[in-house]
Amino acid sequence: MTTTRIGIIGCGTISGAYLRSLASFEGVEVIAVADLDLERAQAKAREHGVALAISPAALLAHEDVDLVVNLTVPVAHADITRAALHAGKAVYSEKPLAVTAADAQDLVALAVERGSALGCAPDTFLGVGLQTSVQALTDGVIGRPFAAVAHVVGRGPERWHHDPAFFYRPGAGPLFDMGPYYVTALVALLGPVASVMADATRMLSEREIESGPLAGTRFEVDVDTHVTALLRFAGGATATLLTSFDVAASALPRFEVFGDAGTLAVPDPNTFSGPVRVRGPEDEVWRDLPLGFGFAGNVRGLGAVEMVRAVRAGRPPRASGALAAHVLEVLEGAVDAAATGSRVTVSSRPPVPTPFVIDELHDLGAAA
Repeated sequence: MTTTRIGIIGCGTISGAYLRSLASFEGVEVIAVADLDLERAQAKAREHGVALAISPAALLAHEDVDLVVNLTVPVAHADITRAALHAGKAVYSEKPLAVTAADAQDLVALAVERGSALGCAPDTFLGVGLQTSVQALTDGVIGRPFAAVAHVVGRGPERWHHDPAFFYRPGAGPLFDMGPYYVTALVALLGPVASVMADATRMLSEREIESGPLAGTRFEVDVDTHVTALLRFAGGATATLLTSFDVAASALPRFEVFGDAGTLAVPDPNTFSGPVRVRGPEDEVWRDLPLGFGFAGNVRGLGAVEMVRAVRAGRPPRASGALAAHVLEVLEGAVDAAATGSRVTVSSRPPVPTPFVIDELHDLGAAA
């Protein structure tokens, strides 16, 4: 098997999860890490046994790097991805693909023009939990799905992140930080979104860092922090999505899909595992569905490896740039809808990711 050589740009908190996960797959090797803070890149390289710690520019120019994994902050995603594509690299980006839907679509078009693969997180929908959920809908376990609800609410990341201000800048906030997990999962379950309505507020104009060396530092909030969106899918189903950094506590169900013959409780789409539960109109209790064969651990970067395999097999990647651009158009539409009080049409129609087949899972190295 030919080895795809990976360079990671951005050595922040999430990079450790990617480095651990990518090291577990055959056929890929991280050969370089880069960050604007070279000392941080060097520390990450030492921790994970990576040969090179260099500047982002040097990584983009490195002829041995086949695939760039872009783990920079959201406002830098589009610029880094664009530069990598122009450098002839395949790219897999952390979400969101860009800050604006227009930039995301431009990146998708550029990748096609350059003949380079483009993928984007989240890839959690490739885990066994959501794959089992997709199969349950395919098998008609709850009949015809007609609606869904998804809630991700809590206090903001200033509780635990050492420098959380970027979570409150354009391209972030609860809608853009957590929303991609839920909208991507909804698209995998129900198909593309056709339109969106929304309302939004922000509880605080400033927040205070609660942990780490910057504890006590205050910063401005530039985005809405409590957003409720109503999605209408091209197939006719609807979904309510609530994202918030303002809620002290909640007992809301996280994610459910309603069908004309029952309800499917979908696992947290920020994880790869279950449980997956179902309850019909005659059931007195919820039933756990057996999880299928696949990935259940924290395999951040699975989407990048699947993209590599897809390119070799001559098929589209599942965690594709087109899917990420569609999700971003939905999220941006929610912001516009909240600002204008109108329904916003979503024009893109990406291919819906197909469920894994068993041979693909074996090829990726899934364990029973």
